[in-house]
Amino acid sequence: MSMTQAAFKAEQAIGHDDNATTAQDVTNPDQSPGAAGDGKMKALAWIAKNKVEMIEVSKPKIMEPRDVILKITGSTVCGSDLHLLHGTVVELQKGDILGHEFCGIVDEVGSEVTKLRKGQRVVASFQIACGTCFYCKQKLSSQCEKTNSNTLENAMYGGRTAGMFGYSHFTGGFAGGQAEYTRVPYGDVNLLPLPDDVPDEKGLYLSDVLATSWHAVVDTGVKKGDTVAIWGAGPIGQMAADFSLLNGAERVIMVDQNWRLDYVKKTYPHIDTLDFSALGKGETVTSKLKEMCNNRGPDVSIECAAGEYAKSWAHKFEMMLGLETDTSEIVNEMITSTRNFGSCGITGVYVGFTNHFNIGSLMERGIRLIGNGQAPVHLYWESLLKMIQDGQIDPLKMVSHRVRLEDLDKVYTAFENRDDGMQKVFAETKWSAPACKGSPELKRF
Repeated sequence: MSMTQAAFKAEQAIGHDDNATTAQDVTNPDQSPGAAGDGKMKALAWIAKNKVEMIEVSKPKIMEPRDVILKITGSTVCGSDLHLLHGTVVELQKGDILGHEFCGIVDEVGSEVTKLRKGQRVVASFQIACGTCFYCKQKLSSQCEKTNSNTLENAMYGGRTAGMFGYSHFTGGFAGGQAEYTRVPYGDVNLLPLPDDVPDEKGLYLSDVLATSWHAVVDTGVKKGDTVAIWGAGPIGQMAADFSLLNGAERVIMVDQNWRLDYVKKTYPHIDTLDFSALGKGETVTSKLKEMCNNRGPDVSIECAAGEYAKSWAHKFEMMLGLETDTSEIVNEMITSTRNFGSCGITGVYVGFTNHFNIGSLMERGIRLIGNGQAPVHLYWESLLKMIQDGQIDPLKMVSHRVRLEDLDKVYTAFENRDDGMQKVFAETKWSAPACKGSPELKRF
């Protein structure tokens, strides 16, 4: 039994707390009593560490009066999905349906849903909020107190996040949107109507990546005239770069390597790049950034990678032996690279504990280290939707591939290997509208 499954068994033995007001551990309609509806659907399921499969499973049904059943018209694969694939995020069960970013058409509504109607186009937030608790009243939806009763997360973190779609029983256990249908608890809270002038290929990314990128920038405090360094040239990093400039930054430097930087150079020519794999003898990311920034370093640094990918053998062995869950290397680079009294934000996924953290530099040089947390989608998605409508942002810039839902198991492999320069994908279903202008051509597997 893998560590992730063992953790789920431990949670079952301990038992959940009693705070949640919506059903927990409904990650597959056929594995949860009372969750299966009429008819079958295709879905992408976690099977074991480093293994996902397309399966046929029952369509979900209305379980609670504020549920909405969504007919999925678009989903995607996120870098954080790879943490599930690798078993880094614990409490996965064989058959769990994955996918936390999706949009669709309202297919059924519960008896107490009054704000949505059948046939309406909507996008879902990746987190599940109740709408009425202490955090939800402030639109800090990612920290909802009523949708995740997981005991292990509460003990490990000293508090919980909200429930999340397709992201293991550690975050409540909710079936995700890499499927033809998805049940959305508190649908009137967690679905945002999409206007006709915003196609799915743009509206989908309000689900996570746009809100996460914007939150990283505003929460870390990017302001007019700043120089911003961003670790990680994936979709989150790219949009964080765009948002930094939109927020008044004078200069953005992207730190990464290989084809990911090539993609940035081609798509975002106004952004400077630093290839950490091409540094000269005696050079480091820190020394190079100091050289590029008046020998002081950037004003703001933002981590958009994750703690899973160790560079040094020391961290690789410690992670392999379970002595830490996350490497501190990128965070340490940020701290030492940033100017005195500058700010560093962490938005990449870190799940547990790290070793060799440079707390001395943090304290002595007055660095502000900010855990950006899971971005509160509800706080931002209406204003971000307006930015799309006004042409201030174009989410399609980060989308490299259009794929089919039924190929998602193969897409995970391609995404893991970064085949064909794969960055962000749009996964269409049999319910999807024809591709909008600017969408990549459909790639078959």
